[in-house]
Amino acid sequence: MKIKKSSIAGKFYPSDKNQLLAMLDDFYSCVNDTSEYFSRAIIVPHAGYVFSGKLAMQGYKYLNPATERIFIFAPSHYAKLFGCVSCSFDEFQTPLGNCLVDIKIVKDFEINDEAFQNEHSIEVQLPFIKYFFPNAKIVPILYGCEDYKNIAEFIKKYWNDKTNSFVISSDLSHFYPEREAIKIDSYTAQMIESGNIQNFDVEQACGAVGVCGIVEFAKSLNFNLVRIGLTNSAKITGDSSKVVGYGSWFLYEGSLADYLKIFYSDLIIDICKKSISSGLQLGNFEINSYPSVIEEAGACFVTLKIDGELRGCMGSAIAHRSLIVDLIENAHSAAFKDPRFEPLSLDEFKFLEVSVSILSSPSRISFSSEVSLLEKITPYEDGLIIRDGDYQAVYLPVVWEYFGGNKERFLKSLKLKAGMSEDYFSDTMQVFRFKAIEISQ
Repeated sequence: MKIKKSSIAGKFYPSDKNQLLAMLDDFYSCVNDTSEYFSRAIIVPHAGYVFSGKLAMQGYKYLNPATERIFIFAPSHYAKLFGCVSCSFDEFQTPLGNCLVDIKIVKDFEINDEAFQNEHSIEVQLPFIKYFFPNAKIVPILYGCEDYKNIAEFIKKYWNDKTNSFVISSDLSHFYPEREAIKIDSYTAQMIESGNIQNFDVEQACGAVGVCGIVEFAKSLNFNLVRIGLTNSAKITGDSSKVVGYGSWFLYEGSLADYLKIFYSDLIIDICKKSISSGLQLGNFEINSYPSVIEEAGACFVTLKIDGELRGCMGSAIAHRSLIVDLIENAHSAAFKDPRFEPLSLDEFKFLEVSVSILSSPSRISFSSEVSLLEKITPYEDGLIIRDGDYQAVYLPVVWEYFGGNKERFLKSLKLKAGMSEDYFSDTMQVFRFKAIEISQ
């Protein structure tokens, strides 16, 4: 039996079993914003537990309870590696008991035991795994100079086995002043959440290859990475001169808008109502706690009705700020700044019906004529943005109802809304489509 002895117990976390359990129990007791969704892939930090343990615990709380095998993809900090390697150890030691290695799977990788000797990026994850999945086997994988697309392919190879889960071990920015670090980590978060990793720099995360690998995998299946939280070392040390950033995400097998509708519809409507009530001076706008997912960039339209009749509608076609800010601002604008209506009155508020449309990122439609454009539009599914110079207008998918799904009438009306004529067409006109998920009270 070949056992990898812990090289970080007593350094990154307590070496005493009872002390470590008490610390993990304390972290667990602080987890209060997880939905009932369970994921098969997470991104979690690998710093000392005092710095990032609570955030890591939040990540593991989302991991599928039926997991039997966990692949850990982690960067090598000490050994210079080309590609991915695993090890010939049968077990990894932790104060909570040893983690068994799936020796059949590791044979798919090059073996390099030396790279694991002092490496913390794998071992930091093991007590969490033992805490949640005492009988699960692990597949520890270290990488150095590697194409992130190969990580995506590894995940894809083992994805169909529903008992497999995947942990991407990574911290974020290193040793910047806190204000700069927050900007960098927020930018990194947006890249992860949008799937736009074309310019992802290795300096943004020490596990950049693994992070980009899971993002690439998510994109290939139209999955999304949902933010669990962001923090940094200054929150613990108080030293804002050189900080390390930490972030955590879980993989959602669907769109972000679907996730928000399923788990946070009531909260989203409540945010809008509180924004409007504060505009009516009915009290202070206060949201005591909310999940980090609504801090992600998002675009929404807020629609107000009274007795089924439109009373205001304002929104954003493109995500340019956090969703929570977009909800607050658009709800207020729909109530008080829609030019088609007088500002909402206190008497009307009690009869108000609120609905929210959360928009996907728009994608440009290529077309050579109006006929070819109409052929590419799907009624009731596609929202449209048209733009040409100073002309611009947006229709949500729900607007199709007013035109009975008729494409020609829909497009003509949208042109008129933009200030164009019904028969307007030019080579410079741009058209974008988007999807929208509606949330109603």
